[in-house]
Amino acid sequence: MIVKNLKIFLQNVCKNSLIINILLKTLNQFDIILIQEPPWPEIQKISSTSNSNGEHLMGTSHHPNWVFFTRIPLDKKDFPRVITYVNICLSSLHFLFRKDIINHRDTSLISFFNNNVCYYIINIYSDSSHTSLKYLKDTEVNINNIVLMTGDFNIRDSL
Repeated sequence: MIVKNLKIFLQNVCKNSLIINILLKTLNQFDIILIQEPPWPEIQKISSTSNSNGEHLMGTSHHPNWVFFTRIPLDKKDFPRVITYVNICLSSLHFLFRKDIINHRDTSLISFFNNNVCYYIINIYSDSSHTSLKYLKDTEVNINNIVLMTGDFNIRDSL
């Protein structure tokens, strides 16, 4: 696989599980799917020693043809607003979620190797307060070999 031949699809799904499920079932011609605003619905209640009603188990869409990368939420208000799905056909490129470099709920940094060179893809969701963009501006990280930095930036033109 040559980096310039990667087929990448980008979509803000507005927290809609149906849209993600359709994308994962129908976009097999793509190598990578970058999602902004994924849903985090309750999957089921699980037993709890501290709550007699049980605890909520939250999750997002999975599909056997795709491996997904996202940050693990710290609490109920910290669910990630970006997810990256990589087609399992690309598993030989050793994709990694790099929260050791960037650790923010609205920014996903994925690395992979091609011909012994490490490349990066950045998926961004920027809310109306531009939280992710401010985080990137304030975080001094020097990343070489960025193949793509994209997302839903929510930057409106005042005109």
